Amino acid sequence: MNWFNEYKNSLKMAEVEEIIDLIFFRPLAFLLVISVYHTKIKPDHLTLAAMLMGLAGGCFYSFGLHLSCILGALFFLLFNILDCSDGQLARLKKNGTSVGRLLDGIADYIATVAIFIGIAIGYSQKAEQPLLMLILLSLSGVSIIIQEVLVDYYRTRFLDIVMKRKNTFEEGIEEYKNEYKIIKNQKGKWFDKTIIFIYLIYSKVQRNLAARKKREKFFNTNPQDYFNKNRIIIRFWVFMGPSAVITTLILCSLFYRFDIFFWIIIGGFNILAVLLWIIQRQIDKSYVTL
Repeated sequence: MNWFNEYKNSLKMAEVEEIIDLIFFRPLAFLLVISVYHTKIKPDHLTLAAMLMGLAGGCFYSFGLHLSCILGALFFLLFNILDCSDGQLARLKKNGTSVGRLLDGIADYIATVAIFIGIAIGYSQKAEQPLLMLILLSLSGVSIIIQEVLVDYYRTRFLDIVMKRKNTFEEGIEEYKNEYKIIKNQKGKWFDKTIIFIYLIYSKVQRNLAARKKREKFFNTNPQDYFNKNRIIIRFWVFMGPSAVITTLILCSLFYRFDIFFWIIIGGFNILAVLLWIIQRQIDKSYVTL
């Protein structure tokens, strides 16, 4: 097996990949994928392992010590490597599932919330102004959620149009709505029902934040034209993707300077998100929707 070609096949389009992922996280994740490829380990197993790393990281952060925060950052690093590996394994083995994709997203949020709660417990005990720190932490959390919703939406739309896919955002919602109706009253399906229900709420928020209409349709354009007009801005969108946030937090943890992390997220990334949203609107207005 040519692992280099398999590595390229495990990636998304380069334009929608974060730089830090391409040069660091995904190569390490692929080494893990190679090691488990011929085993019975499934993508969902890696997803759950990633979530456990995130929970462990949150526990270490809660101690509030410089060394414990470094250990927390290490576990958060392992979380992101595992989080990258599950999708790669699923693409290579072609054994990903719809519920597995949702589980991946939910595991991300659980791990991130655990990290933030850990920081809130630990760092607030050391901060000179704990109330201010908690306010900044909360604002950072809300900012990250909004930023990731926008990044995910525009990245998915870019891939749909450029790769001539169906509108996976809207069709995905309909698919999960129909599946939820089918299993809603079935017994023993509580796990699947919970995951799909959470996703439907998330997708509603995502649509309201990003779409111009209640249901945004495809633009009347050819894929090459859309690619040319959006290839630069999509790189800026993914610049503030989840791995960028994780890397920023890890670096700030090493120096025990969470205040810098808060201001980067609240100030820098939010300003960037607003500017990109305005520019993206102008680009979108140049198209006629079908």
